[in-house]
Amino acid sequence: MTWDDVVVIASELPGVEVSTSYGTPALKVAGKLLTRLRPELDSLVLFSVPVEEREMLIEANGAVFHTTPHYEGYPAVLARLATIQPAAARSFLRRRWLGIAPKRLRASLGA
Repeated sequence: MTWDDVVVIASELPGVEVSTSYGTPALKVAGKLLTRLRPELDSLVLFSVPVEEREMLIEANGAVFHTTPHYEGYPAVLARLATIQPAAARSFLRRRWLGIAPKRLRASLGA
């Protein structure tokens, strides 16, 4: 996958906007961070992933999922763009979107 693929997938969700975060490409919904690119790691930051789940993901599929000390104790995991499957990216983005999108946007999706 590429960042452009991530943008296409996220655009399936109402209200997603292309933006920046810490000077890197990002996607937001209602001004809240949905995901961002870590270009130096060629990875996507997937938020709203509990630490316990992150550890399981890394152990089960370290070729895709990883982390850095920066995210220690924070509910997020990094996913290598070259290896994450579109369906997995879609699932993580949808979950985050459901947690941060305003009620009116969630209603428009039937969520």
